[in-house]
Amino acid sequence: MAIPGIAPFGTTASAQAVQKITLTMGPLSVALLTYGAILQSVRLEGVGHDLTLGSARLADYEGPMHYHGALIGPVANRITGAMATLDGRTHHFDPNEAGRNTLHSGRHGTHARIWKLAELTETTASLTVDLPDGESGFPGNRRLTARFSLHADATLRLDLTATTDAATWINLANHSYWNLDGSPSWAGHRLWIPAEHYLPVDADLLPTGEIRAVAGTEMDFRQERTIQPGAPAMDTNFCLAPQRRGLTPALRLTGSSGLTMEMATTEPGLQIYDGRQPRLPGSPAYEGLAIEAQFWPDAPHQPAFPDITLRPGALWQQRTEWRFSRA
Repeated sequence: MAIPGIAPFGTTASAQAVQKITLTMGPLSVALLTYGAILQSVRLEGVGHDLTLGSARLADYEGPMHYHGALIGPVANRITGAMATLDGRTHHFDPNEAGRNTLHSGRHGTHARIWKLAELTETTASLTVDLPDGESGFPGNRRLTARFSLHADATLRLDLTATTDAATWINLANHSYWNLDGSPSWAGHRLWIPAEHYLPVDADLLPTGEIRAVAGTEMDFRQERTIQPGAPAMDTNFCLAPQRRGLTPALRLTGSSGLTMEMATTEPGLQIYDGRQPRLPGSPAYEGLAIEAQFWPDAPHQPAFPDITLRPGALWQQRTEWRFSRA
């Protein structure tokens, strides 16, 4: 018997079935995929276009769109040298970027896994995935849960949890791309980020270790301003706090149409990528902004950054919310 809110979304290249899950509350509806725990669609009543970049083809997500809307883990962002040391033991990861660094946990991260549907109502869906010890080089048998829920005032909430049976690293992040105008480019959107600092990067987009004040730089978005492609170029971590905290406003993005997305998170960092390399087949550069609430990148190599170590008996938790409104 078919379950309301669930529909088939195709079969992976390895013959695994993928489901599409639709949640609705008031004017807001979202679609999720069991492949990658992907946030595939976000629609607001009365708006004729999707607010997030997605595809109706599973092959696109298995191909060039492998990070679009996905839950990235066990460690989002970059790790220098595709290796790190924990409690005296060195672990080696997939060098999937430039042949020497690890991006988003390598080719077999959670973005490329089938997640199990554990809970479903009209407004809530929980997805889980188990990661075995040593997979892609990361230690510990880990269980990850992503709980999507809709709330009043057109709000989408994502609660993430993780547990492990051995010391490991965890830094999960939703990797959705946003364009509130449904236009070929996000040019003309206005952006506000209350971060006092950001992380400069080297030629490999790895943090140099400096925690630089935004004051007097092009990365200062403490006063809302209009953004344009390349002004500034962004694949940048904004430092919201020195550690995880309570749910706190982290970003406001407003399209030329007046549609606004307000984002709040518990996480100490916010990675913004400008989408200068298009991944959606046939789409132009800068079609969407990737906005990722997470801990700071390359934390295993940066002792001054917030720690992403998770140990047995502890519960890792993140909450992020997106609220949508129209002027």
